Amino acid sequence: MDTSSGGRRPEEASSGGRRPEEASSGGRRPDEAPPAAEPADENPVCPTCRGARFVHPRLENGRPDYERLVPCRCLGQSLDDTRMERMRSYSNLGALARLTFENLIPEGKSAEAANQELFLRAFRAAQAFAASPQGWLVLTGPSDSGKTHLGAAIAGRRISDGHRAMFMGTADLLDHLRSTYSPDSDVSYDQLFTQLKEVPLLVLDDLGGQSSTQWAEEKLTQLIDHRFVSRQPTVFAIASNVSLEGLKEKWRTRLTDPSLAQVFQLEKRLSSATGGSFSMSLPLLQKMTFESFDFHRINLPQEQRQNLEHAYRIAAAYAESPEGWLVLHGENGCGKTHLAAAIANRRLGRGLPVSFVFVPDFLDHLRSTYAPDSKVTYDEMFEMVKNAPLLVLDDYGEHAASAWAQEKLYQLINHRYNARLPMVVTMCCSLDDIETRVGSRLADRQISLVFAIMAPDYRTDRSAPRTPPPYPAPRRGRGRGPDDHSRRQPRG
Repeated sequence: MDTSSGGRRPEEASSGGRRPEEASSGGRRPDEAPPAAEPADENPVCPTCRGARFVHPRLENGRPDYERLVPCRCLGQSLDDTRMERMRSYSNLGALARLTFENLIPEGKSAEAANQELFLRAFRAAQAFAASPQGWLVLTGPSDSGKTHLGAAIAGRRISDGHRAMFMGTADLLDHLRSTYSPDSDVSYDQLFTQLKEVPLLVLDDLGGQSSTQWAEEKLTQLIDHRFVSRQPTVFAIASNVSLEGLKEKWRTRLTDPSLAQVFQLEKRLSSATGGSFSMSLPLLQKMTFESFDFHRINLPQEQRQNLEHAYRIAAAYAESPEGWLVLHGENGCGKTHLAAAIANRRLGRGLPVSFVFVPDFLDHLRSTYAPDSKVTYDEMFEMVKNAPLLVLDDYGEHAASAWAQEKLYQLINHRYNARLPMVVTMCCSLDDIETRVGSRLADRQISLVFAIMAPDYRTDRSAPRTPPPYPAPRRGRGRGPDDHSRRQPRG
């Protein structure tokens, strides 16, 4: 007897144990009346295997191969459903599984055009990350800006595609770890922590919002360090009440490592279309447009006129689509500020936000926030400038060389560098004269275009042409040679 078919003859296995002539009529004789209709079963029997879960495969001639049994396709579907259910349970998404890319507005909830642009950029990055997770994705922004929704959508998409992922709030993660110390815990500490460290994709929500105990910081540091060293794909949603700079220094350096992490700010507060208290309110700056910029200064040598025209065209192109950084340097009065203001005025004319900051004034404003009667806090002012959609830093280097001033400006530059936020910088000094931490970022060819303007101070122009120095080609970053005139020029 063939035991592979449950003690039945091979031809009976595929028909639920009935004779072939009975299988087609549900076990009735041809002369019997059909039974009364019964309510449909909530889990109907598979019509292919009739509940046996296995079938005889077909031979090339189309007849059943009674010598073999193979799983029915209904069994495969059941196994897939069971596996998917286990993965959903493992993911810890729970009710957050309803948060998907399909029910998320790509431009976010903000009515501000600048915030919509920021969110759309993060939305597209999150979709790309969900399709092929590589490195880290770091999401920042105020409460209800969409960080949790994006994180849950990424985890849900990975699970739908058949991959393991885990979503965990930081406070919940620590609670789960604490609970493993209980004698009646179903899982050991080592088992749970290993899952968190090794899961192919981890979404850690509300980082920084947990209670700050030494034990909690130690556990999170271990987790972040492990996934950093192993380059495990991870999504970090930063708590709304902290900034990246407010995190532990070791966490911040990991989360902003440009070789691994992408940092996206989903939304920021904008007090006005001009970028808050730093704007183009001065009448002189408002008159500095591309139309009023004169690059035909006929009293200059041809090489300097060509250099000035080149600077004009670079600035005009940047104003159309600000990406990365534009660093303009040259002596006082060469046209740096005019071109920077022209970029800002062009963007403002289109209703787009810009912050125009004269560096010495900015430092004075920051210091004034420490006064008891200040109407704005230090954090509010610093965050407004750090996260401006487009920032113009005018006269960088013309500030007191105090340790406090250097640290504040480094924090500003470093934040915009890690977040890849557009910025225009003007300076009279060369990059060699800037603090190394800042100079290396301003000179990074991947983000920054550095251009030296050779023209002299227009206020001291003379009719007699000067002997021109060699004309340098526009360049990105460092790499200065003996003919490069980016070093400090004598002032007129």
